[in-house]
Amino acid sequence: MSASNIHRPDTPGILSPKFRRSDLIPIALVSALSLALHLIAIRGFGLFRDELYYIACSDHLAWGFVDQPPLSLLLLKGIRFLFGDSPAALRFLPALGGAAFVFLTGLMARELGGKKFAVFVASAAAFAPVGNLFQFHIYSMNFLDLLFWQACILIIIRLVRTGNPKLWVPFGIVAGMGLQNKVSLLLLVFGLGIGVVLTKRRRDLKSRYFWFGIALAILIFLPYLVWNFTHGWPTLEWMHNAETQKNIKDAPLAFIVGQLLYNNPLSVFVWLPGLLYFFLHKEGKRYRLFGWLSLSLFLLIMVLGGKDYYLAGIYPVLFAGGAVFIESAFRPKMRRALGAGLAVLLIVSTLLFSPLTLPVLSVNKTVAYVEGSGLNRSQERNEIGVLPQHFADMFGWEEFAATIAGIYETLTPDEQAGCLIYLRNYGEAAAVDFFGPKYGLPKAACAHNSYWYWCPPQWDGGVAIIMGDSRDPQASYADLSSHFETVVLAGTTRCDFCMPYENNRAIFLCRRAKFSIQEIWPEEKEFI
Repeated sequence: MSASNIHRPDTPGILSPKFRRSDLIPIALVSALSLALHLIAIRGFGLFRDELYYIACSDHLAWGFVDQPPLSLLLLKGIRFLFGDSPAALRFLPALGGAAFVFLTGLMARELGGKKFAVFVASAAAFAPVGNLFQFHIYSMNFLDLLFWQACILIIIRLVRTGNPKLWVPFGIVAGMGLQNKVSLLLLVFGLGIGVVLTKRRRDLKSRYFWFGIALAILIFLPYLVWNFTHGWPTLEWMHNAETQKNIKDAPLAFIVGQLLYNNPLSVFVWLPGLLYFFLHKEGKRYRLFGWLSLSLFLLIMVLGGKDYYLAGIYPVLFAGGAVFIESAFRPKMRRALGAGLAVLLIVSTLLFSPLTLPVLSVNKTVAYVEGSGLNRSQERNEIGVLPQHFADMFGWEEFAATIAGIYETLTPDEQAGCLIYLRNYGEAAAVDFFGPKYGLPKAACAHNSYWYWCPPQWDGGVAIIMGDSRDPQASYADLSSHFETVVLAGTTRCDFCMPYENNRAIFLCRRAKFSIQEIWPEEKEFI
């Protein structure tokens, strides 16, 4: 018998021709469904508050920003240059990211040794997290962060499967790029460190490739660290203020419930077996570091009272492990029926839940749907309205800019030339910067987060349009009157569906300042 006729079983994780022809089909179908759903919702209710801010940041490219590293903003600059600023242009890449998230989870299952059943169930489970639907709807660093987590984990799965320590080098490169996108990837590095130390992978600590990979990650991340150092560590100040003044810390039980709701309650039948797979299954024990990774991060973030989505990056490997575990526990006929049933339940339930996080319905129907669900809650200390914050922050921005423009148009040409538009948060300022050119408005001044670094503007103190600091018009009037010779209530914001703190806000026309903006600007800084 010739060597060419000897049968060699497929090696898990290697894309054999058979795998390309058949096993990729279920992953591709679920990925296509994810893409289609996001394309249906791509225009949404309008640009999201943070999308407007990211656009503003991409116009001020630097090695760092108060609340994020620069990679996602550099990418956004390229997207805007090539395709423009429409919601569809900005959101097409996140939509593709959602499909890639599903696809990579299916590949994880294949890397762990799974066949068609496992990759189908893992892909359906990756589609299921309802909270992730929003992450892959808007342009932000968050959708890229999820993909960087997956890329890093896939490399480590391959490293464990092949025993090739050289893979720590590409891991370091990908991790460094991920850190240049969002510093939360440090959580993954921490969890993997726990997994390495508590398993046989600690032998990698003696490998030069391990330390070379770590050095590469630090080197790639270094420019952002240098930027923070030279600017007085603003990111640490922002993190501290957000945790102490803005974010709500969930109690452990509320955090657990939040995880179930964020990921679709039915997905627990995949990710919980995934956790067991890494600790109890004969083959899964080989990858036990992922079990320790998941447990350590779950406990850490639960104790810290972090937000629901902070753990979103660890679930794909749990979905993959759970799918492989289930596949190995049943005979072929049973697992085919079980896999099809479980995948269909996950997909259908996610489609039913999707109006909670994707704008696939009209606004009035969305309000009714959210009210009927009883799930309109916030993880920040802001009052919420009839819509949850992720929808509410898509409303009112162009109307806000138009209101500012109406006040601006009452000024003489000389007053317009020297007018300062001072606003209270980056959403308001970014809205004026984005929509303002069509009304002839100058750039806004703001002391919130990275906007603080782009000011103070050149201003002679003559005329200013200022958003009141308080939701009480009288309190805002009294405050401004102590700083200007004349203060007039010139307009009020109106929006039915925006966040309550942006509605019915007083806007004042102020003249003859009693101060120099350059002198007071250091005290105006608000990193939160």
